[in-house]
Amino acid sequence: MQAKKRYLTLFSAGACLILVFCFGGLQVPLARGPSRRDDGSVAGHRPGARWRHFPGSLQPFRPRGQDWSDDPNEHVSPRHKRDANSGLYDGKRCRMDSCFNFSLCEKNGFKVYVYPQQKGEKMSESYQNILSSIEGSMFYTPDPGQACLFVLSLDTLDRDQLSPQYVHNLKAKVQSLHQWNGGRNHIIFNLYSGTWPDYTEDLGFDIGLAMLAKASISTENFRPGFDVSIPLFSKEHPRTGGERGYLKHNTIPPYRKYVLVFKGKRYLTGIGSDTRNALYHVHNSDDVVLLTTCKHGKDWQKHKDARCDKDNTEYDKYDYREMLYNSTFCLVPRGRRLGSFRFLEALQAACVPVMLSNGWELPFSEIIDWNTAAVIGDERLLLQIPSTVRSIHQDKILSLRHQTQFLWEAYFNSVEKIVLTTLEIIQDRVLRHTSRSNLMWNSLPGGLFTLPQYSTYLGDFPFYYAKLGVKPYTKFTAIVHMVSPLVSQSQPVMKLLVSVAKSQYCAQVIVLWNCDKPLPAKHRWPVTSVPVIVIEGENKVISSRFLPYDTIPTDAVLSLDEDTVLSTTEVDFAFTVWLSFPDRIVGYPARSHFWDGNKERWGYTSKWTNDYSMVLTGAAIYHKYYHYLYTTYLPASLKSMVDQMSNCEDILMNFLVSSVSKLPPIKVTQKKQYKETMMGQSSRASRWADPDHFAQRQTCMNKFASWFGTMPLVHSQMRLDPVLFKDQVSILRKKYRDIERL
Repeated sequence: MQAKKRYLTLFSAGACLILVFCFGGLQVPLARGPSRRDDGSVAGHRPGARWRHFPGSLQPFRPRGQDWSDDPNEHVSPRHKRDANSGLYDGKRCRMDSCFNFSLCEKNGFKVYVYPQQKGEKMSESYQNILSSIEGSMFYTPDPGQACLFVLSLDTLDRDQLSPQYVHNLKAKVQSLHQWNGGRNHIIFNLYSGTWPDYTEDLGFDIGLAMLAKASISTENFRPGFDVSIPLFSKEHPRTGGERGYLKHNTIPPYRKYVLVFKGKRYLTGIGSDTRNALYHVHNSDDVVLLTTCKHGKDWQKHKDARCDKDNTEYDKYDYREMLYNSTFCLVPRGRRLGSFRFLEALQAACVPVMLSNGWELPFSEIIDWNTAAVIGDERLLLQIPSTVRSIHQDKILSLRHQTQFLWEAYFNSVEKIVLTTLEIIQDRVLRHTSRSNLMWNSLPGGLFTLPQYSTYLGDFPFYYAKLGVKPYTKFTAIVHMVSPLVSQSQPVMKLLVSVAKSQYCAQVIVLWNCDKPLPAKHRWPVTSVPVIVIEGENKVISSRFLPYDTIPTDAVLSLDEDTVLSTTEVDFAFTVWLSFPDRIVGYPARSHFWDGNKERWGYTSKWTNDYSMVLTGAAIYHKYYHYLYTTYLPASLKSMVDQMSNCEDILMNFLVSSVSKLPPIKVTQKKQYKETMMGQSSRASRWADPDHFAQRQTCMNKFASWFGTMPLVHSQMRLDPVLFKDQVSILRKKYRDIERL
């Protein structure tokens, strides 16, 4: 009986198993599938293919309308699902190594191509300024076949759908570009993204693998080492030049009328309203003045709260500019977007920015150490901000204030500098072996004037000697520019060569032969104690005197015209002065500039006055790096203009050096006979007597100022003379005794 029960039980269990198997309740693996560890090692393997599916078998639960996915990473966070469904995040994981084709930059270097503007496409003035800055830079190429980086001619700055500058159908227009290639090696400039009420960072089209140069970008969406965070700037921001910082002089201690100020809009609803709505808690109407107004927008009265009328009244009592220039710290809270116009305004005014915008990737954060120029606050700790800024020591305030001025003038005071900084950052990523150091970016004169193609060693630049605790090489190379044939041993140039070669600091003399006549025989040159090298000028143009010749072994260059008259003592003294000022031009013949109010243009004068702004390179010493900068940084149009006129090269060099150093040149001793001596010599008499020569120099002044966007020359009233010069003491006590007899 018990045996029958056992058989019956086994039979029932077997029948149940058969039924379950037939109706799909149990799925039997046909073979052992690879483990999750081996998923990527089996070609064509799909995790969902390991199990046999029978017709009519039960399917796992899936919401209606949602397809089955065989993706092994199916179970991801909501944030990643959101990222995957948004065009903004298609290249979310992009880095230079994965989304940039370096091979395009190998043949021609870092060149940038701007697509030609399409007919009928509107373009904002700000975007036109960006494109013009690129086209006027040394990076620009009109040939897409030579390009390493591509820039759209379609205006992408304002992607707010409610804006009149919004460009429609951008997705289709971008996809139709021949060089688009999914966005690879492209950069997209953007200032505004998203619209009311949430102001997201979605640009409204798929940027693919393109880099973003974007304002108000969040750290969450910023792709480090790939995107570039740029500042938010207004449409009035100048294309070139830009104003200098407003710090004219420092007061000790460095405190101003106000400790902390802000004046701006208050948003009653929507994103960005929380921080500004809370500012009234900190405002004390004394030294912490934080003013907001809700009187903006079409229907502000519909939403106004109980504080609006009082806030508006207080807001109108204060002048914003007066507050800005008389405050030690300026609050920069977030607005609708993370960035704010207040940021650049504070930098220019030497008002230390206090950042109050959590999650904002600060402009050019890849290269700029903002801890040296700003105070980074936390929106959640607003009430602690006043006590925090009051606790900052006055020495630190001075340092912060100086750095705001440097950063403003180096990278932010014009659209051109913002664009060039962006391109230089990308070039450093592409040419990693010649990228700039942190010190180059964060100290004078800044990364735009410190070209790593010249050298990556800081000691090769004239700006870092003091920081490194080193001194320039105590020898100079003289370069004598000759345009006249050598017909007599009594020519002034022969005496000049002998006098210069006798200097204890002279390493060698280079004669740059720009004369149309053949080179003189070697025996016709004077015998000196230092080498005299004669080289022919490139194309016989006047700019060739500033080429970075490999035959210059020293840091210092003594630039001389063939008709210059200098004694060995004068050369020695000028060089000893230059050793103390290696980033400036030091020399004898001085000239000045002035603003002609009647003609509304810059003027040039050689009259002897109480100040000067230029030292002519006919008898001057400067660092050889300026030869490299003159050749590579300045546009071909300016150098061609100089070469065609055979004039103004000395003025252009003064513009360049003053633009870099922000300082005037240095004149040494009084050399009144310099001009008269040159005009009396037959070799160049025609040039100085030519009335067109002076008129050309007037024209050059204005052409150069136009390209630089400002007047970089700085006036000075300082002249350096030897100690005991013309003092009534024994001549034997004077080191440079011969100068007094001149």
